[in-house]
Amino acid sequence: MKYLRGELLLCLFLFSGTVLGNTLSQQRNDFLQAEKLIAQGQTGAFLELSASLIDYPLYPYLRYLWLKDNLHDTDKILDFLSSYQETRYAGSLTFKWLDYLAKNERWNEFLQHYKPTENSALECQYSLAIYNKGDKQQALNTAKRLWVSGDSLPQACDPLWSILMNSPDFTPELIWRRFELALNKDNVSVAEYVRRLMSKTDQNVADLWLQVHQKPSLIEDSHFLNKHNEQSGRIFAHGVDRLAKSDLSQAVRLWDTGKRAFWIDNQVFMQLERRLALGMAYRRDTGAYYRLSQLPVVDSEVNEWKVRAALLEQNWQHVSEALKALTTEEQQTSKWQYWQARALEKTGSFVQAQALYNKAAEDRSFYGFLAADNVHKPYRFANKPIFSEESELKSLADETDFKVIRELNLLNRDAEAKRQWWYAVNKLSKERRIVAAKLAQRWHWDQIAIVTLVKADYWDDLALRFPVNYSDQIHNNASRNNLDPSIVFGLIRQESIFNKDAESAVGARGLMQIMPKTGMQIARELKEQWRSDQSLFDSDVNIRYGAYYYKKLLNRFQGHFALAIAAYNAGPGRVARWLPSVNAMPADIWIETIPFKETRKYVAAVLYHSIIYQEIMQKEGLKIKELMLDVLPG
Repeated sequence: MKYLRGELLLCLFLFSGTVLGNTLSQQRNDFLQAEKLIAQGQTGAFLELSASLIDYPLYPYLRYLWLKDNLHDTDKILDFLSSYQETRYAGSLTFKWLDYLAKNERWNEFLQHYKPTENSALECQYSLAIYNKGDKQQALNTAKRLWVSGDSLPQACDPLWSILMNSPDFTPELIWRRFELALNKDNVSVAEYVRRLMSKTDQNVADLWLQVHQKPSLIEDSHFLNKHNEQSGRIFAHGVDRLAKSDLSQAVRLWDTGKRAFWIDNQVFMQLERRLALGMAYRRDTGAYYRLSQLPVVDSEVNEWKVRAALLEQNWQHVSEALKALTTEEQQTSKWQYWQARALEKTGSFVQAQALYNKAAEDRSFYGFLAADNVHKPYRFANKPIFSEESELKSLADETDFKVIRELNLLNRDAEAKRQWWYAVNKLSKERRIVAAKLAQRWHWDQIAIVTLVKADYWDDLALRFPVNYSDQIHNNASRNNLDPSIVFGLIRQESIFNKDAESAVGARGLMQIMPKTGMQIARELKEQWRSDQSLFDSDVNIRYGAYYYKKLLNRFQGHFALAIAAYNAGPGRVARWLPSVNAMPADIWIETIPFKETRKYVAAVLYHSIIYQEIMQKEGLKIKELMLDVLPG
């Protein structure tokens, strides 16, 4: 982000109108002072100072900060929502104000300003409002719809629940539905809360269900469940579903022997049949293809896994049959064209196979590159850089939303600047999103530039989509670990899109998304002093550790690039479990049948990115097939 601030100062010619001199500098200082006055509750001083900031880009933000603490001032709220309805803060203020109106039972005003939303709290408050205005049945209908959820619901809904629970609409069926949904989401606390609303008899049944949820092996005892109770079939199915997570074979056996002994709702029955069949495919069970073939109702995921199950068997006739079940649109993608060509080749239809390989090779993708290797064709890169006129960049940068972004960055409000960027970009046409992507690139905001280009549905500017930042560190560490730098570039592009401050939900950090625990271990192995978790945001440290770790994985998996890439994403333990048990397996089949969708896509993406980076750096040498040696038994 420091690059963006620097570029903003160097490229002021992009912004017409205001000259960034002492006046704007003073406004920034006044803005910061006004924020302090809000925090101190000095309303008079704030209003006086803020009056001089009306033409400052962050004035609406400042007013929002004050108004969200002064929701009683209806006139000023309405004035803001009228004057600044196009800003990102109008929606946030509306939500807070409606919540304030509901809590103070100002139902007329609430209904006057409420608009349909997917926010559960506001929906509950709207239902309360119309209930209090006399439309009781509509309110109860909404309450029932919101109630049927396995999640915890907002506290704002509690008054609505009281009304629902005291109405004839609150039936045992409604209670059981939420109880079951909660357990399906493993939300035991919600299920236990719902249990308390049941009759004594139903509570006893719910207790059995909770026991099975916590210990699904209980269903192995045929006497545990009363087969005449209407809930027993659902409890049995739930137990099988839970057991499948730890012992799939036992779960399938119990299901097949016991499913006819209970009355089980058809939807529950079919959903469990589907999950068990897919579970067998995920675990590379030899019976997966047959099980998937027996499902009377299928969807795209089932059809895809049927192809993968056939690939695991390396039964190319089954592969051909399974591919026919894909939609026409799916069959036209380079991925499934590649597998159609592989099946044709393996069943002796060489001319048709060559034609499909050639067709797939026209696509710039992992599968397109694989197909090109099979027919010895050069890769097709189709690079078409975007050219944006300076006047287009200037015009966009001078719009109010983008001036706000500029100011937020100059004030070191990075997170707020990003939120503002996406708010602004989502309002643009596809054509102007392309200009926005080029503007972000001009500002050295590479991750934002790439994702903005995705939103513009433009894929052919390779320099924008695949930046070569941190080139010296990448080349130096690749050389130190005897790695091709293209692979390291590919890993970084997939892991963080070159955002050195990236942090995942589970705590992985920096360019190569290293977990602190892994970083500490690497530091010990490199005989370096571990400074702190924050050190992983240092690009030098992160690339050094990431390249070292990938090389370590490469050594563990006997130099197999694809296995090491998979291990970088999913962990070496999982990859070891995914290795074939008896015979070697072609690498393309191994990758296609990785159980985790994320890892499957990750491996293909990193290999693809590596070839792109080789092209960008005008190097030769790497071929997809050379990175795809047969996978040996573990």
